[in-house]
Amino acid sequence: MKEQDHDRLLRIKTEGIREWQHQSAHYNRYEATPYMALEALFDEYVSTTYDKFVDFGCGKGRFPFYIHHHLHVSVTGVEMNGQLYQEALENLTKYMERSKASRASIRFEHIFAEGYDIEPDDNRFYFFNPFSIQIFQKVVSNILLSVEHHPRSIDIILYYPTSEYIQFLEDHTAFVLVKEVRVPELYDQNNNERFVIFRYE
Repeated sequence: MKEQDHDRLLRIKTEGIREWQHQSAHYNRYEATPYMALEALFDEYVSTTYDKFVDFGCGKGRFPFYIHHHLHVSVTGVEMNGQLYQEALENLTKYMERSKASRASIRFEHIFAEGYDIEPDDNRFYFFNPFSIQIFQKVVSNILLSVEHHPRSIDIILYYPTSEYIQFLEDHTAFVLVKEVRVPELYDQNNNERFVIFRYE
């Protein structure tokens, strides 16, 4: 299914790449995860309806809408850019017009990632290179602080992972690499087209 067709199925608009006029050294451009990559991930990565995802740097919300629709899990999209946040809310309005009643929730927060309060039941965290290693470290620190207060298993899912993110998790945290999922159609041309999943037990 083409990108436009999948957007149409979900009644959302998430295509395109957006560079920022006043680009910060800490925050990267907007680019949605390809649908074929999401399909490859969830062909191999098992999730339950009890999981609660957080997408840091969610942009227009493709990842949250995809997993809410296909996996029926609760998800929060965290986005610091006001324009992208508004587009995510517009997508949410359209999406909910057709979305079947579900116990799973979907919501968006307009906040810097490091300012998001990790909820006690948040347990799956998704990153597609949204920001610098310095901010990633702060977010992971917030996640681990939450685990201290509310012990649980945690997964961090990285798409197109940077060596800095991976090195930090391996060398400075108790997270362990448990899975790698390659995107078949893309990996042969670019071996960054993969997901790596780290777990904290």
